[in-house]
Amino acid sequence: MDLSGKIALVTGGSRGIGRAVCLKLAALGAKVAVNYVSRPDAADDTVATIKEAGGDAFTIQFDIGDATQVQDAFKKLLADCGRIDILVNNAGITRDGLLLKMKEEAWDQVMDTNLKGAFNSIKAAYRPMMKQRGGRIINITSVVGFSGNAGQANYSAAKAGLMGLTKSAARELATRGVTVNAVAPGYIVTDMTSELSEDVKNKVLSEIPMGLLGEPEDIASAVAYLASDEARYVTGQVIHVNGGMFMG
Repeated sequence: MDLSGKIALVTGGSRGIGRAVCLKLAALGAKVAVNYVSRPDAADDTVATIKEAGGDAFTIQFDIGDATQVQDAFKKLLADCGRIDILVNNAGITRDGLLLKMKEEAWDQVMDTNLKGAFNSIKAAYRPMMKQRGGRIINITSVVGFSGNAGQANYSAAKAGLMGLTKSAARELATRGVTVNAVAPGYIVTDMTSELSEDVKNKVLSEIPMGLLGEPEDIASAVAYLASDEARYVTGQVIHVNGGMFMG
């Protein structure tokens, strides 16, 4: 797979899965815009790592839940780079709690970032990709968007909503050479999963046929495929990367 000359934007690209995606796309030749909101040090480190390996990257700060910030950021990106070829909607947050006790604020925060944020970014990339008659949009959803998870009604709903957004956008953009797909990670070794107790981790492992947690690089490889010309005839689809935990 060769992404030389491509311009890629990865939201939430400074840590975890987002960082791995940035490194992978850059290794394949893309120039990567690493989005962050409040951790410039982590974003700078991702860029530095890419440049040390001979790749090209830069940081771009904006809150994906804020439509004005997203539009302004895309305008700057297009002014600086001339185009956008790959958009990876990876940024996400959790505000877990049982549905009965979940505050409206916790629901809204997760929806604004995990679902509305992807909508904002797709909308900003829509016209440029249509004009250039080509592009790749990859949304990072989750296994819990398909299976559900106690204590994550907001997160599960947002991630399930991403699939409806993915399919609708795929239908709208298909005739312009733009594909829209999703990758659904299972339990991946990240800062988010590191907070789980040993009991919870053991329970999770018992539900994974392969018997181990995934690595961020496993997700990055699936994203790289969907971003490449190898996946030119794939759109409106989801790739499950979960060690067999969910087989849809």
